[in-house]
Amino acid sequence: MRLVQIVSVRDLSNISVNQGMYVPMRDHRGVLINDPVVLKLAENHFWRSIADNNVLVWVRAIASERGLRVDINEPDVLPMAVQEPMAEDVVAATFGDWVRKIGFFWFVDAELDGIPVKLVRSGYSMQGGFEFYLMDGSRGVDLWNIVREAGRPWGIGLGCPYPTERIEGGLLSFGGDTDDLTNPFEVRLGKYVDLGLDDDVIGIKALRAIRAEGATRHLLGVILDNQPRHPGHPVWNEVHKDGSKVGHMTNGVWSFRRRTMVGFALVSTDVHAGDRVEVLRNGKRDAGTIRDLPFPG
Repeated sequence: MRLVQIVSVRDLSNISVNQGMYVPMRDHRGVLINDPVVLKLAENHFWRSIADNNVLVWVRAIASERGLRVDINEPDVLPMAVQEPMAEDVVAATFGDWVRKIGFFWFVDAELDGIPVKLVRSGYSMQGGFEFYLMDGSRGVDLWNIVREAGRPWGIGLGCPYPTERIEGGLLSFGGDTDDLTNPFEVRLGKYVDLGLDDDVIGIKALRAIRAEGATRHLLGVILDNQPRHPGHPVWNEVHKDGSKVGHMTNGVWSFRRRTMVGFALVSTDVHAGDRVEVLRNGKRDAGTIRDLPFPG
């Protein structure tokens, strides 16, 4: 528990067994290095379901540095998600109606035809759903087939995190919308930072200083004007305001609601919703308007 708290800037003192929490991880500079979900399996047993980065060696180094006797490994666990508005019905048809009582970011041990899973109400989606943590990698195909059959009445299909939904919903992609200088306050994660934690928590002193001085960047949305459909996804293209560079557009996707491109802008705190900007992309200047996140429905 001590190690899990040392590498987390969110207070985990009240986390219960069978509960998960979204927790930013940062280095000694206060810079984000991951944004996992921490799941408490027992009083002295935790998982970190990490984003697109490997922090295993880093956490081992911290444990050794602090002289902690902790086993740190990557277990044989494989996740599968059932998301979107009909997810609860599909999962209830798979396990039973009791799953409807599982709270957000809570999990239970469950079994399907002898296949052991941990069933979590969570997922990388604004529309809700469940994730299955498969505890036996040899049963992956079996689990897939069971869920596929249970979901047929609802038209279940193969999918992945959908860029349009996650961008319009304001969901951060670690490593995609962050760089090697990004701190939690810049990317709308300040509510997951507890500055009153002990000084031995990695990065907490740096984050206190950043909060006191004020972040110099923040993450907003941008809607481009009159863009043709699918002109290519902008990735870390410069954003200019009044002829001066103010940041970057970190992602972009065609919005079916707005009939143009939308994305995130990691820009100076001098830029605000309603400001007019230009995005430099493919040698052209695409005009757009800054908006708050998430984009209004």
